[in-house]
Amino acid sequence: MKLAYYSDYAVRLVNTEEPVRGKDVLTSVEAVRDLFGTNQEVARRATEADVTRFRSVRGRLRAVFEAADGGDETLSVNLLNSLLLEFPVSPQISGHNFRDDDGRPLWHMHLADHPSNATAGYAAIAAMGLAFHLTEYGVDRLGLCEAAPCRNAYLDTSTNRSRRYCSDRCATRANVAAYRARKRLEADRSEKTGLAAESAQRTTATGER
Repeated sequence: MKLAYYSDYAVRLVNTEEPVRGKDVLTSVEAVRDLFGTNQEVARRATEADVTRFRSVRGRLRAVFEAADGGDETLSVNLLNSLLLEFPVSPQISGHNFRDDDGRPLWHMHLADHPSNATAGYAAIAAMGLAFHLTEYGVDRLGLCEAAPCRNAYLDTSTNRSRRYCSDRCATRANVAAYRARKRLEADRSEKTGLAAESAQRTTATGER
């Protein structure tokens, strides 16, 4: 399993809530289990208590993204380090499920967690995955969607560090809004220009009389 995959755990959890819209889908054990995707071994351990614990971790992960998005690299790293200390993992070399043409294992790094509960397991994977992404690509690759009021988290993997939105949908919505704003500005300028020209004509006509 590639380490980049683990960073998606953080994004997945953060985006269960849209604070500006007042939406939160993390309201049940089933919602917690859905976050694990195919990793159902740990998901099965989830209980009602994990709903509250997941929300707490979610707030801390969002704070990492908010600090990065605000340009405070040190704070972002410090917040993430606190999660890594609280929810440690044991990196291991693994070769399961992946074979080369000769049938030999394709060795890769795997994050083995030994959680006391489902939240600890998920938080460990999410924090370590995010840490790998941050150190590989930079703190500025952690962002929050600029298409208000979305503010969903995203990981920028573009070659030119150009990503600003969490999805194509938000990018399209933002572009349409920007286009309409430009058109309104052009219309206002045109109206003001027309009024100014009309006023000048009246002044000239008055002067001629």
